Amino acid sequence: MSSEEIFTIKEKAFFFDTYAFYKIYEGSESYKIYGDSKIITSKLNLFEIYLALLREYGETDADKFFNIYYKFVKEFDDKVIKEAAKLKNQLNKRNVSMTDCIGYCFAKQLGVKFLTGDNEFENLDNVEFVK
Repeated sequence: MSSEEIFTIKEKAFFFDTYAFYKIYEGSESYKIYGDSKIITSKLNLFEIYLALLREYGETDADKFFNIYYKFVKEFDDKVIKEAAKLKNQLNKRNVSMTDCIGYCFAKQLGVKFLTGDNEFENLDNVEFVK
């Protein structure tokens, strides 16, 4: 990846899915370039990552991560809720969570890409898919 591409990523905003947060916590090389981008997320995603870190690494680590990323939380509106329910219904055969559907629809509403490595989103539009 060229320095121009990295600069472009730093200037972009992304909706960070729980998957992305977990990979960042683990220090994944694939996600390091997104660390300086503008972060947007929801309280639901922070709940999921807090729970995952609490279970695997303990309360101290979960609290530290939560406190760093809480400032990036944005509130979604009723339109996002309705669109997310429609998406979940449409993708009923896929294993897509409510939180993922809300995050994906919220990202679309905000005009930013949904950053994830969740296989269920690999071929959807408006997704920055990174493993």
